[in-house]
Amino acid sequence: MAKEILKYALMFLLLVLCQVLVFNHICIFNVAIPLVFIFFVLKLPLNLGINKVMTLSFLMGLVIDTFSNTYGVNALCCTLLAVSRTPVLHLYLPRQEDLPNPEPSARNLGLGVFSKYALTLCLLYAVMYFLVESFTVFNLWLTLLRVVCSAMLTFVIVLAIDGFCNSGRR
Repeated sequence: MAKEILKYALMFLLLVLCQVLVFNHICIFNVAIPLVFIFFVLKLPLNLGINKVMTLSFLMGLVIDTFSNTYGVNALCCTLLAVSRTPVLHLYLPRQEDLPNPEPSARNLGLGVFSKYALTLCLLYAVMYFLVESFTVFNLWLTLLRVVCSAMLTFVIVLAIDGFCNSGRR
């Protein structure tokens, strides 16, 4: 149990540092922003209670908001992402009891199911983030472009991080 807590605390810290020091300074063509800290929310165990998942997700968003000056946008979006991750997983994996390990990953769920799960949540997060950030539909095409490009960039980086984290385990 202590090993798992340490693992997730280290993941929390590393993702916050990477987002704040590296990924917050990347903006491709003024549309694509990598939001890789959501990997933490995606990887939380499925058997963890919803209150704990929502609390940890809110804290992740709040810490990112503190360092990014986004005034609660990430805290709101991370909390909504925490609520929607189990229903999204049930769209692609009807029986959760079949999983040997409750941590969502390409290794545990299979690449296809994990890719659909991660892409759906990346899109959902990007939609929420950019709609709350812009708080208007005045420039709808730019917002849609930012949503799609940021979600795809985040998805690719999330898959790379998941592959890197699971490459040492055989």
